[in-house]
Amino acid sequence: MCNCTWVYIRDLLEYVDHKVEIRGWIRNKRSSGKLAFLQLRDGSGFVQGVVEKKHVGPDMYALIQKLKIESSVIVRGTVKSDERSPSGVELLVDEVNCIHVPEHDYPIAKKEHGVDFLMQYRHLWLRSQKQFHIMNIRHQLIRAMKEFYHQYGFKQMDNPILTGSIGETQDNLFELDYYDYGTVYLCQTGQLYLEAAAMAHGRVFDFGPTFRAEKSSTRKHLIEFWMNDAEVAFYQHDDNMKLQEEFVTYFIQSILDNCQADLKALERDTAALMKITPPFKKITYSEAVELLLQNGFDFTWGKDFGAPEETFLSQHFNEPLFVEKYPKDVKAFYMQPDPDNPAVVLCSDLLAPEGYGEIIGGSERIWDRDLLIQRIKESGLNPKDYQWYIELREYGSVPHSGYGIGLERTLSWICGLQHIRETIPFPRTLYRVYP
Repeated sequence: MCNCTWVYIRDLLEYVDHKVEIRGWIRNKRSSGKLAFLQLRDGSGFVQGVVEKKHVGPDMYALIQKLKIESSVIVRGTVKSDERSPSGVELLVDEVNCIHVPEHDYPIAKKEHGVDFLMQYRHLWLRSQKQFHIMNIRHQLIRAMKEFYHQYGFKQMDNPILTGSIGETQDNLFELDYYDYGTVYLCQTGQLYLEAAAMAHGRVFDFGPTFRAEKSSTRKHLIEFWMNDAEVAFYQHDDNMKLQEEFVTYFIQSILDNCQADLKALERDTAALMKITPPFKKITYSEAVELLLQNGFDFTWGKDFGAPEETFLSQHFNEPLFVEKYPKDVKAFYMQPDPDNPAVVLCSDLLAPEGYGEIIGGSERIWDRDLLIQRIKESGLNPKDYQWYIELREYGSVPHSGYGIGLERTLSWICGLQHIRETIPFPRTLYRVYP
């Protein structure tokens, strides 16, 4: 046994012509009478191991022939440059120590499978090359989001998952019995609590799971997903949109700087991402309605946009697009009316290009106590359930604004994916809670 350094595959370029040890799994293999090719992974990357029978000897070569896909192994050998390889290297194998050989054939190996079958084996599908690269980009996206906030002086505040009040609308809530208290809900948004934090710390953000009981099975919907909200005291509507421009530009550049290999493996055309620079295009809801009508949509002013409308708008402009000033009746109760037109509110949805639609929703918040109570009542809600939220307007109230961004929708756009279910390790959809 050679005295080798344990090295992760991602670092092999630093060890060319050195003997190393790889600890991982066999994702595929093929062999002839004298040569075997092992496709290895270790959680950091992928590399090919080349086994020569005359080099390792007949006993070890016979052992290697018995290995199955997803056998766990320790492989030792010499790193060699290989320009044909995506990793830039390959491993000339000296020896293979087997840790575990599966008793049965790997259920999702080699042949093509439908998505429903793969989702049933999501715990294993995560090991595939495509899913590996998607999760790499997800990791970098989360990291870049948090880096942005820390650089801009925001503090992270963690919000409750169980809430006694409704943050968005009543028709997509998960209800739970909470001891003697009565009914509580899984959070739809952390925004209301983040407003309280902003009154204490000025610039705050959160990051956590949210839940929407929408009976939708479209490619853009998850029942459980991850949201990032941000809230800033003394920010008004235009300040809020400018912050979103800076935020999106920052994390897109971070992905381009750090995930080129992942984007290439996904065959993502990065030219579209490289064009993401502020200022973003802005149109009002009313202007968007006019554009829809001019292009054959049967649409009435006052309705909310659905997926077809958002897809058209984001493809029509093919750049990040703010649609601002929606009718107040299709938006949440806490949004500040436009002083120039009280029928609409100072809000915006940011639509990602290439047909991906809304990724961010934001608004200036109502900061007048009496107006807030009026809007709560108009929305069919009980002000008593929002007493703590109303009190934020009774003690040092100020104008403030914020937004929420859906992590998985944003990741779908960045990766160029057709369905959101591949953007989260274990998706929860209308018909799936397994595994």
